[in-house]
Amino acid sequence: MPIFSRCWEWDKPMHYATFNHVWASLLLEELYRWGLREVVVAPGSRSTPLTMAASEHTGLRCHTHFDERGLGFMALGLARGAQQPVAVITTSGTAVANLYPAVVEAALLGVPLVILSADRPIELLDNGSNQAIDQRDIFARHTVAHHDLPTPSREIPAAYLLSTIDQTMARQHRLPGPVHFNCRYREPLYPSGPPVEASDYLAPLARWQHSDAPWSAWQTAPAPLPVAWPAAFTRQRGVIVVGRIDDPQQAAPIAALAEQLGWPLLADLQSQLHGDPRHLVHMDLALQDPQVSAELGRANVLLQFGGRLISKRLTQMIARHPWQQAWLVDPLPQRLDPDFTLTQRLVCTPTEAIATLPAGPAQPPWHTLARLQQRTRQGIERYTAEFSELGVCHQLAQLARGALFVGNSLPARLMNMLGSTRSTPLRVMANRGASGIDGLLATAYGLACTTDEPTTVNLGDTSALHDLNSLALLARAQAPLVVVVLNNDGGSIFHMLPVPDEGDLLERYYRQPHGLAFEHAARMFHLNYAAPTTLAAFCEVYTQALEAGVTLIEVTVPHQQATDALQALGAWLREAPDAS
Repeated sequence: MPIFSRCWEWDKPMHYATFNHVWASLLLEELYRWGLREVVVAPGSRSTPLTMAASEHTGLRCHTHFDERGLGFMALGLARGAQQPVAVITTSGTAVANLYPAVVEAALLGVPLVILSADRPIELLDNGSNQAIDQRDIFARHTVAHHDLPTPSREIPAAYLLSTIDQTMARQHRLPGPVHFNCRYREPLYPSGPPVEASDYLAPLARWQHSDAPWSAWQTAPAPLPVAWPAAFTRQRGVIVVGRIDDPQQAAPIAALAEQLGWPLLADLQSQLHGDPRHLVHMDLALQDPQVSAELGRANVLLQFGGRLISKRLTQMIARHPWQQAWLVDPLPQRLDPDFTLTQRLVCTPTEAIATLPAGPAQPPWHTLARLQQRTRQGIERYTAEFSELGVCHQLAQLARGALFVGNSLPARLMNMLGSTRSTPLRVMANRGASGIDGLLATAYGLACTTDEPTTVNLGDTSALHDLNSLALLARAQAPLVVVVLNNDGGSIFHMLPVPDEGDLLERYYRQPHGLAFEHAARMFHLNYAAPTTLAAFCEVYTQALEAGVTLIEVTVPHQQATDALQALGAWLREAPDAS
């Protein structure tokens, strides 16, 4: 069977293990021509043609994992880190269903996953055949396109397969998100007997065979961007809010724009600007200070880049404020307006939108928020001085290097509240589409595969237990990888939510304490382990872990500690300044 590459030896006979392998090879090559470079593969029999074609293609890098749920999230992290499509290969049955959470997250974040699920031929459905489920449209409305491909046959032109891939990938380029190809294969699945000679079948592809381009290259003309910015827009008392932006190059011009306009910059943890010196880094907590809220209330224009804010206080402030104009810029064609506040929605990148703004001289800040935030900073230093979730997260935001992946629930909120400005950039990501706690370790590993710099994962204990299988991935990391587990013995975020607490309702049905620790899990998966008990010890252990290997650092704290500290800090901020 030929090794696939961009330059096949088309003048020689083309031999394949089975005719299934012909189609699988065509599929992978066409995806390569659309920019695919990474493939993640789960073990399986029915998917053998896809697995062999991927492993033999010299332009593809293959990754493996035994757990399909983790595999899907690893692909999600790879695609987000590399900003290019990633293929996922699974066998048939529940293996495909296990990808569902990652597909949902990819759909909400506009991540270009390419699901390649092997399947039984149609005659083996609904008759008791083994490992056969209905996989057609299994991901429902969470893909931007899906195709239930026919069983490979010489009666179907190869150009049909290539053209179908082209149509689907072109749609993914226009509407970012996951696509699904359900690939039906009849036996034989493995190399056995004489090889299949496919030269005659492939002969009509002569033009394609001697090209690097897709069979049918879809050309989409760039849409014009007619932006009717109001007169004197840039001389208003405006606020720039920045939500999720994965690309640091798209984020940088936003900070420069805020400085140019003299508008306050309120940047979410996921914005790539959270540590920028121009960002009012403590605004989430500062909104509890009446003076800060009053000063921010003088603004009349909102200009937001990127959606899905972590801060509930900031989201509520945006919803309540009587904006004269409220603009949102995001390239995803999604509403991203949970409180129906917007007056203008630009579906484009930040750089495209900023390029259309009318030029003008630099403006002095219209606000005094930086000075008013000094009191918030004093409060944060006061309540993060001890060994606690707050203290660890505050230090982590300053000490982390390279990439930081933050888990959902409490860690995302704490990291968004805390930290300080940084002299070096830090790429920060989180799965805030569906905001689930599944697959976080696997996503972080996928992200780590796209960088030579250290990667840090900060997540809660329940989240780590939810994705424990993915610890098996971490030992493969080529660069330093650090997992910080905040172990507060269960879902301590429920202390902050208005859940019922009569009797044992809170503990048994919401927080669900487990009494587990992670030392033996780290040993089982051959990870370095540390369990510091002071803030100084954490900083020392973490700094060392950034230099080599894979380390799991367990931070064990009382379950209500973070809630008590945040409540005390909030009360302190709400007091009159002279009371401090």
